Amino acid sequence: MIRSVTRADAERIAEIYNHYILHTIITFEEEAVTVDEIARRIANTQAAKLPWLVIEEDGVIAGYAYASIWRERAAYRHTAESSIYLADGYIGRGLGYQLYQALLLQLKNGGYHAVIGGISLPNPSSITLHEKFGMSQVAQMHEVGCKFGRWIDVGYWQTLL
Repeated sequence: MIRSVTRADAERIAEIYNHYILHTIITFEEEAVTVDEIARRIANTQAAKLPWLVIEEDGVIAGYAYASIWRERAAYRHTAESSIYLADGYIGRGLGYQLYQALLLQLKNGGYHAVIGGISLPNPSSITLHEKFGMSQVAQMHEVGCKFGRWIDVGYWQTLL
């Protein structure tokens, strides 16, 4: 089941996200985030009238996806950045596809024209997911992040809705 996020989901979302912070290069955050911080981020996303969705399996949140403002300038108001995270153990089961599809549909229905996804490289599964939705790589920045003592590239994939 896919639904809009609620404040009550913040604890599970923090649990999912903190795994990526502490064990992967998927996010450039380096310290675990609190439940209150996730709740603040959810509230900010909702205040900006952007979607934040969760997907449940057997009553457990298996992942989440949300959109954020691409840039602050007014001319960018029809462009959003997308993010998606699945809990460990739920990857490779088609849930990410369903969740991302729902997010992109909400963005399209909300009047967005372009969606951009940033991917820390290498990340073949994220690249595959983005390309399933017609996203193509439009940029790659070299060694813009440093985590776990190594330099990391970031690529950007884009689609028009």
